[in-house]
Amino acid sequence: MNGNSVLVFREEQKFAAWLRWLVYLSMGLAACISIFALRNEFAGRSPPGTQEILLAIVGGIAVPIVVAALFFLLKLETEVRSDGLYVRFVPFHIHFKRFVPDDLSEYYARQYKPVREYGGWGIRCSFRNGKAYNTSGDRGVQLVFRSGKRLLIGSQKAEELEQAIRSIMGN
Repeated sequence: MNGNSVLVFREEQKFAAWLRWLVYLSMGLAACISIFALRNEFAGRSPPGTQEILLAIVGGIAVPIVVAALFFLLKLETEVRSDGLYVRFVPFHIHFKRFVPDDLSEYYARQYKPVREYGGWGIRCSFRNGKAYNTSGDRGVQLVFRSGKRLLIGSQKAEELEQAIRSIMGN
């Protein structure tokens, strides 16, 4: 945080628990299928070579573990400070993206349809609706910039986030 900015609002969100578990289970299932496929591939023949074993480990075990670990680390951090709105989607954004009040022409809390409007959750882009950062739910704050670009920030506290943005707009 900048030395002279004051924190007005902070929210940290992760993907919904059911969605995280769905990813974990599907990655575990992928690992099991890979191991059984390797076993069946070499049933009744000579044991698999080093190359086949490494391929099974990387494709069937390491990749699912990395994907599950990445999914576990994903989080959306939103802060409103006296000098702007800060958003970061960890681990894709190392630093916060700062949006200053002068760049905004509109902002408002709204309900949206994540799948229909943006194709799901995460960092999403839509030709029609602009960009979205969301992790779960169907509430957020729509930002409309003076340039005409749009960004939806998903929030479990959409009205509070809108109010926090309103509080810094005069600065």
